[in-house]
Amino acid sequence: MESLREAVWRAATNRRARLPRTSPLSPAEVDGAVRAALRDALDPLWERGWTPGDVREVVGRAGDARAVAYLVDVLAAESERLGGLPALWREQLAELGARVWWDPELPHLDQWATRHIELRDDAVEVAVGVLASLIGLPPLPPIAPPPGSPLAGLEHRGVDARVLKRVRGLLAKAESTAFPEEAEALSAKAQELVTRHALERMPDEEPSAGSRRLWLDRKYFDGKAQVVHVVAEANRARAVVHADLGFVALVGAEVDLEIVELLSRSLLVQATRAMVAAGERAGKASEERSLGFRKSFLLAYAQRVGERLRVVNEVSDDRLLPVLAQRRKEVDQLFGRLFARTVSRTAVVRSAAGWDAGWDAAARADLDAGR
Repeated sequence: MESLREAVWRAATNRRARLPRTSPLSPAEVDGAVRAALRDALDPLWERGWTPGDVREVVGRAGDARAVAYLVDVLAAESERLGGLPALWREQLAELGARVWWDPELPHLDQWATRHIELRDDAVEVAVGVLASLIGLPPLPPIAPPPGSPLAGLEHRGVDARVLKRVRGLLAKAESTAFPEEAEALSAKAQELVTRHALERMPDEEPSAGSRRLWLDRKYFDGKAQVVHVVAEANRARAVVHADLGFVALVGAEVDLEIVELLSRSLLVQATRAMVAAGERAGKASEERSLGFRKSFLLAYAQRVGERLRVVNEVSDDRLLPVLAQRRKEVDQLFGRLFARTVSRTAVVRSAAGWDAGWDAAARADLDAGR
């Protein structure tokens, strides 16, 4: 007779397959079978370069809130089992709120079901959905040492916490204001603050290149990815778009990657707000609400934002040029190791009105690099 563990795996690979009733089995048997099946899927992913944050993104796109909640618990249990987590894992788990809230001496599945007002069989169905999202994922370039390795305990050096707090405050104001000019000025100020901080630290620091993944919404993905690309380029980083999975891989110095991620997210919020506002001002059947308009809007927004950020980040101190050259060399070397083969893509602008609107939205504020 097929074991429950095998039945769970079969149901995950064939959604028409029925799960056996779990009522004749003890809670410990059911919980053990489900956890073992999930471990069979997760262990290879950790070896293939995936991180907890990546896995959560995949499950979040394929499932519902229950699936995400169940996965976060699974990740909390995984972190306890693996131990020796790298800094990136610890950061991601903290952002996800992954913690062992249940009694470890008792089966987790039933406790999860009670907490979410579900039956045990419903919880098993949720677990099968999570498992289905994880099976067959491709390998990714490793961006963090594996848990338990000697390198896992190394801390990366990012933006100073006090500077980061100020930057987050500026970006939060940029996202909340209803005035585009103020939003863009605040974003520029945040960029300028971190750039100055990074350049001041450069002469005293050893280069430290790393990689991160920035997951984006599927809608208008190409335009959003282009915004991330220009922000990365302006901050001495490189970007590779993985459109099939839905993320942009970033390579750069840790201090630069931190601001690329923060500023990209803030600019995308602002760009989306401006893009939607253009459609709301027009009629229901207007070009401003079309797919072509919005894609062209984001491409133009990215182009103009990139130009302005390069002005903000222009380096005039000749003493920093050798440091910048060394850092660029290390970034290029890591990029070459992680991405041996890349292909350039072009984007087609199908709406002149969308391009003009996106350009205007990104060009309203006066960004003076000497401010």
